Amino acid sequence: MSAFAKAPASRSRTLKSVLGGIAVLGVSALVLSGCASTPEETPEGPRDLTLKIGTALPVTGNLAFLGPPEIAGVGLAAQEINEADLGITIDVTYGDSGDTDNKAYATEVPRLLADGVSAIIGAASSGTSKLFIDDVTGAGVIQFSPANTSADFTTWDDNGLYWRTAPSDVLQGEVLGNLIAEDGNETLGIIYLNDSYGTGLKEFTSKAFTAAGGEVVAEASYNTGDTSFDAQISQVTAANPDAIALIAFEETKTIVPGLSGFPSDKLYFVDGNLADYSADFPEGTLTGAKGTLPGLDTAKLGDFTDRLQAYVAGEGDPELKDFSYAAESYDAVILLALAALEANSVDGADIAAKLQEVSGGSGDGEKATDFASAAQIILDGGTVDFDGNSGPITFNENGDPTEATIGIYQYDATNKYARIN
Repeated sequence: MSAFAKAPASRSRTLKSVLGGIAVLGVSALVLSGCASTPEETPEGPRDLTLKIGTALPVTGNLAFLGPPEIAGVGLAAQEINEADLGITIDVTYGDSGDTDNKAYATEVPRLLADGVSAIIGAASSGTSKLFIDDVTGAGVIQFSPANTSADFTTWDDNGLYWRTAPSDVLQGEVLGNLIAEDGNETLGIIYLNDSYGTGLKEFTSKAFTAAGGEVVAEASYNTGDTSFDAQISQVTAANPDAIALIAFEETKTIVPGLSGFPSDKLYFVDGNLADYSADFPEGTLTGAKGTLPGLDTAKLGDFTDRLQAYVAGEGDPELKDFSYAAESYDAVILLALAALEANSVDGADIAAKLQEVSGGSGDGEKATDFASAAQIILDGGTVDFDGNSGPITFNENGDPTEATIGIYQYDATNKYARIN
C-alpha cells in the first residue's frame, strides 16, 4: 500500500484515466517591465476554501515523456495540501495539452474552463501554451506553467494571470552556449524545432556561443509533425561543426540515429529532449553527450522523489523514470494554494494578486519550505516566503522566477543521464 492515502476520487485521477555549471548560473535576476495587481490586506481568521485547478500537461504529443513527472507533481501537491487540512481543499481536473500538431488542447482547455477551474497548470511546451493562453487569461483564469521557457511570455498581455516556475530561455541559452564553448568547441551546428521555444533557445545559445569566441556554422529547423530529418542532418553535418546542439523534443529519437558517426560526446541536448533513452538506443549511442535542464538536482531531492514514487505507486501508475519539471509542477500547486489562502478567495485575479507575495517576491516574509508550515504562517497573520523543491522561485511582477539554477548533465554508456556539476 502507498505511504500516502489516496485522495477522494473527485480529486484524484491517474495518468491512465486521463488517457481514457561548468557553469551553473545559480542566481539570475531577470528584472523586466510589467504590471500586476497590487496586493491588498487580507483579514486574519479561518479559511474554508475549495480551489479547483485543471491540468493541460502532455499526455500525448512530442513532449509526452514529460507528462508523468509533471502530473505526479500536481497530484502529490494536491494530496499533501488536502491531508494538511488547513482551510483549503484542492480539486483537480486532469487534461491533456497534446502538442501543436495533434491539438488536444483545443478540446481539453474549453472542458477545463467549463468545469469552473480557477487555474490551469500547463502547458509544458511554450508553443502549445501560446495557442491557448489568451483563452485562459481572457476568461479570468490563471495559467501557470511548470515548464514554459520562451522569453515571449515575460511581456505577454495576460492581465497578470500568466505565471511560471521555469526560468526564461535567456538563462538556459546562456548556460548552454558557454558550456559548448568551454568544452573547447570552436564551431557549432544547431538543429532546432521551428516554434517559439526552439527559435528562442537557438537564438540565446548562438548569442552566448558567439560571444565566447565560437562560430555557428549551420542552423537547420524542422516543424512539429515532421518525421524525416535527413535534410537537416545533411545541412548541419556538411558544415563539419565541432559540436551539434539538438534543440528538439521527442523527434530526438529519430534525429540521433541519423547522426551516426558524429562523436557522441560532441552532442548537446536541452530540457526538451534531456530524457532517459536506455530503451531507445543501443548501448553507447549517447556516451559523453551533455545537456542542460532548469531546476535543482533531483538526485539530491531524495525525500521529494521518494514521495513522488510513493504517490504514483498508490495511483497504480508506473514508476517514474525521470523527474523533469516534477518539482516545478508541485511548487505551482503549492503556490496557488498559498496565494488563495492569503487572498481568502478562489477567484483567479485575487489569487494572482498574491502569488508574487507568497513567493517572497514583493518584500520580506518568513521562510517556509513545505505547505503546512507556509500555510500556518498565513493563518497566523504573517507573510510567507515559500521556497520550493524547484528553488527559491521569488516571482517578479511579470510572473517570472527571478532566481533559477540550470543544471548540466551527461549521458553514460547506458544512455541515461546524471548531473555532473
